Amino acid sequence: MAHKIAPSILAADFSNLQSACDIIENSSADWYHIDVMDGVFVPNISFGMPVIKAIKPLSTKPFDVHLMIVDPDRYINDFKAVGADILTVHYEACNHLHRTLQAIKAEGMKAGVALNPHTSVSVLEDVIKDIDLVCLMSVNPGFGGQSFIEQTYDKVLKLKRMIKESGATTLIEIDGGVTSANAKRLTDAGADVLVAGSFVFKSSDPKNTCNELKDLVS
Repeated sequence: MAHKIAPSILAADFSNLQSACDIIENSSADWYHIDVMDGVFVPNISFGMPVIKAIKPLSTKPFDVHLMIVDPDRYINDFKAVGADILTVHYEACNHLHRTLQAIKAEGMKAGVALNPHTSVSVLEDVIKDIDLVCLMSVNPGFGGQSFIEQTYDKVLKLKRMIKESGATTLIEIDGGVTSANAKRLTDAGADVLVAGSFVFKSSDPKNTCNELKDLVS
């Protein structure tokens, strides 16, 4: 599988999200990464379903929706309705993870699980075959623009080994602090999808930055 780039619109100009969509649509980026925060699970609040619904008609690429919220099961149907293609929940927010994964898939979405930096990949061993994507947080969730946590490389290697040994087809996504300086090392370690927020949207030419990242990992 070709490595994928997923710009995070959390770092885009909220006063002109159409411009952010145009950048993603006209670049070699593969997915939209959309962070939903509730101010409870993480100490920040972002956008929710109305914003996702509003930008869906502007897009032709998959919506990778990352829920940083408590009790995500309550909203699975709602996120499907507004256009989520991949729905990722946090391991730390799910009391019955297997049930949550099945509920996401029953709605026709790909099911993802995110792990905070302190959470070991070993917690997913019994459900790895049920997971379409594991999102490894390489910063502490809640805010953009943080520095990359170096321990992430080891987590990628361990997770890739688990996936191979189980015969699963799970993708590995990295979210936080991704730049041109670490992108190739991450994909060499086994990452399949790179989320880039501030590095893309705070650059002088976001479209070109997307293209350069894609070229680096192709």
